[in-house]
Amino acid sequence: MQILLLNPPFLPRFSREQRSPAVTKSGTLYYPMWLSYACALLEERGYECTLIDGVVPGGEERLAEYMKRSRPSLVVIATSTPSIENDLEWVRRLDAKFPDAFILAVGPHVSALGHEVLKLCPQLDGVALGEYELTTCELAEALARGKRPRSLVGAILRKGKKLSPAFGGGGRRPLLRNLDELPFATPVYKKHLNYTDYFYAHSKHPMVTILSARGCPNRCIYCVYPQTFTGHLYRTRSIDNICEEIAYIKRTFQPLSELMFEDDTFTIDQGRTQALCEEMVRRGLSMPFSANARVDIGYDTLRAMKAAGCRLMCVGIESGDQGVLDNIGKGTNLAQIERFFRDARRAGILIHGCFMVGNPGEDRNTLEKTMAFAMKLEPDTAQFFPVMSYPGTRLHKWALEHGYITARSYSEWLNEEGGHNCVVSRPGLTSDDLVRFCDSARRRFYLAPSYLLRKLLQSCLKPQEALRTLKSARRFFWHLVKGR
Repeated sequence: MQILLLNPPFLPRFSREQRSPAVTKSGTLYYPMWLSYACALLEERGYECTLIDGVVPGGEERLAEYMKRSRPSLVVIATSTPSIENDLEWVRRLDAKFPDAFILAVGPHVSALGHEVLKLCPQLDGVALGEYELTTCELAEALARGKRPRSLVGAILRKGKKLSPAFGGGGRRPLLRNLDELPFATPVYKKHLNYTDYFYAHSKHPMVTILSARGCPNRCIYCVYPQTFTGHLYRTRSIDNICEEIAYIKRTFQPLSELMFEDDTFTIDQGRTQALCEEMVRRGLSMPFSANARVDIGYDTLRAMKAAGCRLMCVGIESGDQGVLDNIGKGTNLAQIERFFRDARRAGILIHGCFMVGNPGEDRNTLEKTMAFAMKLEPDTAQFFPVMSYPGTRLHKWALEHGYITARSYSEWLNEEGGHNCVVSRPGLTSDDLVRFCDSARRRFYLAPSYLLRKLLQSCLKPQEALRTLKSARRFFWHLVKGR
């Protein structure tokens, strides 16, 4: 039985798996990581799988060739909110080409709006809710026996003109507790993808992305993955299991400049983080790595991370106003953020700071507070983006209840170039105001003489950082010059 796992063609270098899917100004492109985990488990269970990423160079041509010569029984297709109209059009094309195949849509968007999506596209046979490795395997097992299931835990399925219930017969699957039961995603990268196609602007290239844990116990109202996909239950891989994969990566991916831990928050359990980093050192697995982190970690943890090779942390600062931070459930404070930056600088770890404007309680005064705070903190790199409101989040519910969503279709979550387009607009602070502020903030931050001097000194002292900066700046500088 053949299975196709597809990140469908859309705009070139469109990152579906980003927390805010888009074509980024810096050229960042995420791995199709969740499809890779599903592919790994399906292949471990003996199924013939093909994973195609349609947004990388040559991806659409590879899909066209596959459609000429293959006949899958199951198609697993990734989706996102801004691309959903395009994604469903690919469902229709695939259904026309493979009328006997079962087509299953996956991702945060369909996890939040499964019934809506199925009603929009009669050719779609089902949607998976949340993490879908076990769901796709059970579906594949049924299809291999010649049966099309009428209900399936972890999915909403089409039953003729009706849909299986969202809860009960076809409800959310309990979250997998023992992540060591899953095979590594990285052998799938090696077999099905070209790892040099993927790029994070804040990371050195080429790089490989893995997870050490899933779920996030924090309750930020905007973050889409914990609220729609991975849940708030924090689940970890064993340290031995992670180190085995790092050893495989170091043997297999050459050249390799960096490892990225794509956990929502790598540092949730500081004791575990320190133990993992110490074990990496003990086994000779230290290497440059980056990770998503929060500011509520101590210097001892930062020092252990640095010893294991941590080069950079991607940290959500969001706002320079405490009231806004409280409104979005961030659970951090301004003094804590400043202390964290001092400790990270002392440990020798770079910070990519993320700032998001337009949240509840935002006004023009708090926007300027955020700009001043960003300049004071002096992160190595920074991103400023308007609030992005995705279905299934508490932020989206707030925006809907107040009538702040301006979009008439999901495609309006993107601008003409495929970049983020703010669809949250309210009296006194419109979406255009937020976009203009972010454009201005990027110019003020990156073109500040103090920043340019810091980067010049860094480039002289650390040539590898100069190469990374040049690679990410080639595309990004064009946007700065254009002013958007």
